[in-house]
Amino acid sequence: MSLQIGDAAPAFSMMDSDGLLVDLSALKGTKVVLYFYPKDDTPGCTAQACNLNQNLDYLTSKGYRVIGVSVDSNSAHTKFKKKYQLNFSLLADTEHELVNKYGVWVEKSMYGKSYMGTARTTFLIDENGIITDIIAKVDTKNHSSQIH
Repeated sequence: MSLQIGDAAPAFSMMDSDGLLVDLSALKGTKVVLYFYPKDDTPGCTAQACNLNQNLDYLTSKGYRVIGVSVDSNSAHTKFKKKYQLNFSLLADTEHELVNKYGVWVEKSMYGKSYMGTARTTFLIDENGIITDIIAKVDTKNHSSQIH
């Protein structure tokens, strides 16, 4: 089952890398940028995170809360956040719960080898928990400009 615009965003509740609970149902009334990315501290993922971080004040002024998700560990997230001074939550989906719920754990290939990995995808969720946009073709260097 793949999610579509207009669907209710699948619920989740988990601790972020700072030890703070992130509960989607508790964020009702707030718009959410929920972005899935393959791996901490890689060129594309770093460009994307830094672009969102540099434009965080703008996104916040539009009512958004930014939450990043990868299958990396909380310790990897903590290093990534510290290295690039990221000011938003990163969720460690080490059990692949969220990537599966959101349909972004997919077969990929590189150099002729197939493997499972996270499809870089952003879900925009409105104040009522409804998906208003799905950005599958992410421009990592200018991602915040894709968020309306």
